[in-house]
Amino acid sequence: FLQKIFHALGLDGICSSVSEKYNFQYDLSSILSNLIYARILSPSSKLSSFEYMQEFIKTPGFELHDIYRALDVLAKESDNIQARIYEATKKTRNDAILYYDCTNFFFEIEEERGIRKYGKSKEHRPNSIVQLGLFLDADGIPLAFTVFPGNENEQSSLIPMEKKILSDFALSKFIICTDAGLASAANRRFNNRGERSFIVTQSLKSMKSFLKEWALDPKGWSLGSGEEIYDISNIDEDIYMDSVFHKERWINENGLEQRLIVSYSPKYKHYQQQIRQAQVERAEGIIEKGSKAKTRNPNNPMRFIEEIQLTIDGEVAEKTSMSLNVKKIAEESMHDGFTAVCTTLEDDIKDILKVNRRRWEIEESFRIMKSEFKARPVYLQKDESICAHFLTCFLALLLYRMLEHRLDEKFTVSELTQTLRKMNFFHMDGIGYLPEYARSDITDALHEKFGFRTDTEIVTEKSMKKLSRTRKDRKILQIKSIKETCKASHWSSFPVFKLI
Repeated sequence: FLQKIFHALGLDGICSSVSEKYNFQYDLSSILSNLIYARILSPSSKLSSFEYMQEFIKTPGFELHDIYRALDVLAKESDNIQARIYEATKKTRNDAILYYDCTNFFFEIEEERGIRKYGKSKEHRPNSIVQLGLFLDADGIPLAFTVFPGNENEQSSLIPMEKKILSDFALSKFIICTDAGLASAANRRFNNRGERSFIVTQSLKSMKSFLKEWALDPKGWSLGSGEEIYDISNIDEDIYMDSVFHKERWINENGLEQRLIVSYSPKYKHYQQQIRQAQVERAEGIIEKGSKAKTRNPNNPMRFIEEIQLTIDGEVAEKTSMSLNVKKIAEESMHDGFTAVCTTLEDDIKDILKVNRRRWEIEESFRIMKSEFKARPVYLQKDESICAHFLTCFLALLLYRMLEHRLDEKFTVSELTQTLRKMNFFHMDGIGYLPEYARSDITDALHEKFGFRTDTEIVTEKSMKKLSRTRKDRKILQIKSIKETCKASHWSSFPVFKLI
């Protein structure tokens, strides 16, 4: 299934042209495809992946040292590969809206070197990190990525990435959707030119006081396209649980006219309250145990604990007293249910909010790379090898997302990947392959969408060879067949093979 998508993306042809450019003596397409399959099916180190590849029905015809040689070339050709994949898929792409976000990956090697730098880790680890910026299209399909040093501000990564898309992808009309962390004034101004626009989240906490007061005011809210105005402090939230209220106004920040849209959802409010209540209960447990463990994680329950180290007389106390920070809890609860975005678009508010809500897909993509594909921790040291590693992870994510869309997104990430990993066969020499996996709704859907079956009692060796044969193999067999026909005919004197 993965192999069919690999060839549908034209990656075999891209690898062939790269091989010709560098005069390779090994099959780059085979190396890259097997690295991608191993990243999805059994993510591990390059050595472990090479050993796992030997279990494939069609074993690779290259050695481990060929993989390491290929990494340097893949790193050099990363931008070219991304651009050519887009060229091959742009007719089916929904690229009117682009989602962008950044994350980072930590290394087990502590020292800094190259792009591996000390920075603010998402996991709050003291290790060196590298950062990755990722673009998704409106369907959640990966479009492009970049890797940059771990000590750089992620805000500065957006404009160079967009410039690459504008030049390499020849894509000029789109709407950028990002979170508040990437919504700098420079990024907004850059996306207010030409045919580009933006939709960015706006932090309520960082708003100017008069805007924050307006945003949290319970009066003046609308629902849908109706003219009725609501006071959200008086609504029955059980009745309006699935509703989203909104209000808007135009603002001018640093000379840029923007439309500020604030929304309020009772369902989102209850969700945030449940999360906070669980954190408060954990904080109470920490106080009861007397633990003083601290972390920089902003969602850690320790933020709800205040420590008092002075006596009533103002002297230094021998012991530290801990209690719940009621004021901190109340401040956070003020924002429950509220979200805000800024945009230059004048489209319907429902459409703008709908676009913004789909940002979760890029967060999910990061989780897939980190958890399902185990892209971290990274053990590689050379910058070229690191970039090639993330190219492999990006392509694995691309293949997975396209497979997911092929199945109409009916199954979870875990369900689909676990099913693929269990689709093993027992080989009976001279007879065929006996499926060792249980038939399920997922395997039925896979076979139906791809037009072949491997869940019969026995898959003959001939049938399996036909299924696992690559496009290159089919071309070679076709040429051999024509050669044999020509040899047996009076056409054999014509230079047919050169033309083919």
